[in-house]
Amino acid sequence: MAALPYTPRSITTASSIVHLEYKPAALSPVAPGWTRFVCISDTHTRSFAVPDGDVLLHSGDLTNLGTLSDFQKTMEWLYSLPHKVKIIIAGNHDLTLHIDYYEREHRRWHRDRQDVEQILELLTGPRARAAGVVYLQDSSHTFQTKPNGRTWSVYGSPWSPEFFNWAFNYPREEGEALVAKFPKTDILLTHGPPSGIFDRTRCGDLVGCEALRARLPSLRPRLHVFGHIHEARGAYVHAWAEDGASASEPPGAQNEDGDDLSDEEDDLDISFDEEEGAGGGGGEDGDDGDGDDGGENGTEATRSTPGSGEEEEREETVFVNAATFPAGRAAWRGTHRVPFGGPGFQAVVVDLRD
Repeated sequence: MAALPYTPRSITTASSIVHLEYKPAALSPVAPGWTRFVCISDTHTRSFAVPDGDVLLHSGDLTNLGTLSDFQKTMEWLYSLPHKVKIIIAGNHDLTLHIDYYEREHRRWHRDRQDVEQILELLTGPRARAAGVVYLQDSSHTFQTKPNGRTWSVYGSPWSPEFFNWAFNYPREEGEALVAKFPKTDILLTHGPPSGIFDRTRCGDLVGCEALRARLPSLRPRLHVFGHIHEARGAYVHAWAEDGASASEPPGAQNEDGDDLSDEEDDLDISFDEEEGAGGGGGEDGDDGDGDDGGENGTEATRSTPGSGEEEEREETVFVNAATFPAGRAAWRGTHRVPFGGPGFQAVVVDLRD
């Protein structure tokens, strides 16, 4: 089969550049004074080409069902990647990492009970540390990518609202208490999306967390990466109002044609292109059984070039649904199905000004 075409799409502001789709050989190098974050999610034991960068961020669903053999495949791949820092969290498919849940439910999923200690050794042991892997589970980490450079903070949480009794699920009424524990941080890694931001399922449901959405004006991370809803892959840059008391919220949900369904006014002047989107979701032969099969259109915006004098740097958050599992309408280019991590489902590359 001939190689599928790429349609380069990016978002550019004074302090961030988001490469949503790009020709791998033509991806521009990171500029001095910037840090490159390579964002992936929902890899489900697959491996594929990932561009180099300063930091790899993985927002969960490392495996199909959390077996030791699945983790061995995934971690061998992650060990081999060139990024100096690799920060990963679990998702609802990584069953064995939710210890209490797996204790109760292991017979439902696995004929042979998996060795959780061996799995944790893969994520946190000597080989992981030597490869720069940091596993976060409701915890924080700080790091530098350059000698005497900026210190970045990251917080990772594997949770998502309850859906068909998978791992790391919580009742929606408990969401406020959960996200209240999230600290202010430069980078927020969650498996599940906020409500109304790249969280629409194929059935039209918005399955993101309302409590997380409500907390975002207080947290204001530089970068928020998530996945879970494969078909909802996409990226958006939101600028916050300067007056904290009147800070605008992120945009509301959009339908499949890119029409705004929210009454909220976006603080950042952005025009959405309904043709420029990316999706993700579903399982190997269709649905994956956990509802990660739908999505809000992955709309994007194009801003002026950094340093062009056309805009001033503002406090903003880059939102990325980084699912790499092709599904939905965007999983097809003509009559050909997009391969894992292929056009429209590549790693999302985010450059942030230090």
